[in-house]
Order: sequence, then C-alpha cells, then structure tokens
Amino acid sequence: MEWLWITLGIILCIVAVIGSILPLLPGPPIAYIGLLIQQLRTDKPFTTHFLLLWLAIVVVALILDYLIPIWGTRKFGGTRYGVWGCTLGFIAAFWLGPWGVIIGPLIGAFIGEMIAQNNSTAAMKAALGSFVGFLLGSFLKLALCFLMMYYVVMSI
Repeated sequence: MEWLWITLGIILCIVAVIGSILPLLPGPPIAYIGLLIQQLRTDKPFTTHFLLLWLAIVVVALILDYLIPIWGTRKFGGTRYGVWGCTLGFIAAFWLGPWGVIIGPLIGAFIGEMIAQNNSTAAMKAALGSFVGFLLGSFLKLALCFLMMYYVVMSI
C-alpha cells in the first residue's frame, strides 16, 4: 500500500507541474494533495506544522497568481482591459500549443489595451507588463510544484 501512496503523490505532482502551465488545472493545490496523500503511509513523512506551512504557501500562491499580472499591467501603465485581454488571450491561444501560451496573453493584453486606450504605444507597453506578470505567476507556480514534488520524492 505504501507504493500506491508514493506513486499517486508523484503522479499528482507531475499533473500539478502540467497544471501550472495549463489554464484550467490549479497546479499548486494538486501538488499539495500529493503531499497530503503521503500522510496515508504507515510512517508519516511530514509534520502537521510542515503541512500547514505549505497550505499557507499554496493559498498565497493562488492569490498572487491573480495579482501578479494585474501588478505587471499597472506597473507598465495598463488598465484592467489589458489584464482581461491577457487572460482571455491565454485561454484562447492555449490550444495552439507552447507558442500560443506565450504569444496569446501578449496579443490579448494588447487588444484589451487598444480597446481601452486606442494608443498602440501605450497598449504595447501595458501588454508587455501584463505578459511579464503572467510569466512571473507561471514561474512561481512551477517552482512551488517542483519543490513539493521534491519533498514527495525525498519522503521515500
């Protein structure tokens, strides 16, 4: 039974890494479930304090995942139209593969800013900020998921 929990935890962490890139799968919470499943083993590898700390980290990461693109857009002079455009561009272009994930948010933010400002220079600057925020949020989620996967593997 031990290997079932170990295998399931690793699989959940792999799905979490994928979910950090895909728009519909919440990566860090899935990886956290992988950590929790390890507690079903005979020798519990993690303390309650460790799991509560990771729960707090995952909650903060989920909040930051929404705030970082907004911060990036605002930092580069954008509006909420740019943020929404970035999000919709990501979802719409996701089906185009890796390049769609990279280019979709940038184009979406640009179109959103063009709707709001009708100034292509300002729109491009805000779109770049939204895109940078999106990339930072994705990097944060990936890093957390890989770190949780590390703990699952090291608990073996």
